Amino acid sequence: MEFLQIAWGYKEMLLLGAVTTALISGISILLGMPLGLVFAFGLVSQNGLVRRFCAVYRSFWRGTPLLVQILLIFYLLPSVGLDLSPVAAAVLALTLNTSAFQAEIFRGGLTALPKGQIEAAQMLGISPTDIRRRIVIPQLMRLVTPAIVNEFISILKNSSIISVISVTELLRTGQQIVSATYRPLEVYGLIAMVYILMNLVIAQFGHRAEKRLARGARV
Repeated sequence: MEFLQIAWGYKEMLLLGAVTTALISGISILLGMPLGLVFAFGLVSQNGLVRRFCAVYRSFWRGTPLLVQILLIFYLLPSVGLDLSPVAAAVLALTLNTSAFQAEIFRGGLTALPKGQIEAAQMLGISPTDIRRRIVIPQLMRLVTPAIVNEFISILKNSSIISVISVTELLRTGQQIVSATYRPLEVYGLIAMVYILMNLVIAQFGHRAEKRLARGARV
C-alpha cells in the first residue's frame, strides 16, 4: 500500500526523472554513434598512426570507470575555461564513453562483413567514400543492431552515476523522494521497476528495428 501511495504521490517527479534519464541516454547514444563509426574505421585503417591513436582512445574510455570520466570532465573543463552545465557535462562524458564501446562494436562488424562486395565495387571504380556509404554502412548497421541496443541499455543504467554531479535524473529523483518520505526500500524498489520498464521498451524497439532491417535486406 505504501509503495502505491509513493508511486502516485510522486508520479510527476518520477516521470520527469525518467524522461531526463531517457533523453540524456538517447542523445549520448546518437551522438556517440557517428563518432564510434569514425573510430571503428580508424581501428581497421592501414595507417598505423591513425590505428594506434584510435586504439588509445578506445582503451582509455573503455578501461577507466565511468564515474572517473564524469568527474574529470565536470571538474577539468572549467579549469581550462570551458564552463559546462551538469547536464552538458553528463552528455559529453556518456557520449565519449559510448563512442569507444560502439567503436569496438562497429569494428567487430566491419571484420565480419564479406570482402567480395567491397572488392567488386573497387574493381568497378566506385570511390572509397561511396563504398562505405552505400555498401558497408547499411550492412554494418543491420549486423550490429542487437549490440547497439545492448549498449543503449547499458548507458541507460550507467546514467544513474551522473547524479553525483547534481543532474536530477531518475536515481537522484529517488534520493529526493527518500529524503521526503524516509522509505528507502519502497522508493528504490520503485526506481528499479522504472528502469526495468524502460529497458523492456528499448529492447522491444530494438527487436522491431532488427526485424525491419532484416526485411529490408531481403528485398
